Amino acid sequence: MSYCFGNHMSIAGGYYKAIEAAQKAGYRCVQLFTKNSNQWKAKPITEEEVKLFRDRLEKLEIEKPLSHASYLINLASPDDELWNKSIEAMAIEWQRAEQLGLIGVVVHPGAFVSSDEKAGLMRIRKALPKIHKLVKPKSSKLLLENTAGQGSCLGWNMEQLGFMLAESGPDLDVGVCIDSCHTHAAGYDLSTPAGLKRFIAEGTEHQVLEHVHAIHLNDSKREAGSRVDRHEHIGFGTITLEGLQRFIKHKAFKNLPMYLETEKGENDEGRDWDVVNLEAVLGLV
Repeated sequence: MSYCFGNHMSIAGGYYKAIEAAQKAGYRCVQLFTKNSNQWKAKPITEEEVKLFRDRLEKLEIEKPLSHASYLINLASPDDELWNKSIEAMAIEWQRAEQLGLIGVVVHPGAFVSSDEKAGLMRIRKALPKIHKLVKPKSSKLLLENTAGQGSCLGWNMEQLGFMLAESGPDLDVGVCIDSCHTHAAGYDLSTPAGLKRFIAEGTEHQVLEHVHAIHLNDSKREAGSRVDRHEHIGFGTITLEGLQRFIKHKAFKNLPMYLETEKGENDEGRDWDVVNLEAVLGLV
């Protein structure tokens, strides 16, 4: 089995800076934002920025670049103004991924807020073809990320994700990104063999696993079933090293790129957490 580990890196100073940071820390792939994740507006990407980014990818041998969409987007919103704004913003995120030549863009499906689960799922169902029509993607995929199920967030169980995939159909270039922390917090206890087995069984039953194109590899600060999304450094959370090892090595995730989204900074010994977390992951495989 071939492993490709990456990390979410900052684009401060230019998109190519994320590639340099990933390579410096020892990673083989990279995830980034293509714009400020807490703002709607985005400055157009110039051809020079694209060239620098693509050149640096090739030179530093970094693979499978991926982006994460804005946290403001809510494709399940019952509010028409926010829903339409989210569709437009998601189309722009996807277009930017296409422009940079990324393998895809990850988005949290959305929260139903004041409506209900069924209504929220139907809003997502209606939004996806609208977004695809605006983008007309050629190479990048839109990847729906499973959530921890905090509040009214949708996509926390395999049945909901399966519905979104089935309703979008095979022609919309929609896939899935599985986050280990979110999976655990949603109630699939990855610290136990039984928890992983249930996750795999449900993912297979609802035809989700066959559409997974990327993994977010994070430990969890909170316990299984907490429905709280809080990432933790590898081996320092409630999934544990043993649980993460089982997850990483499962055949369902064979040859998929895995991106860490753990907190930046230095540990108590003054070492870069990105380096420390990579060492921990490599130690598992």
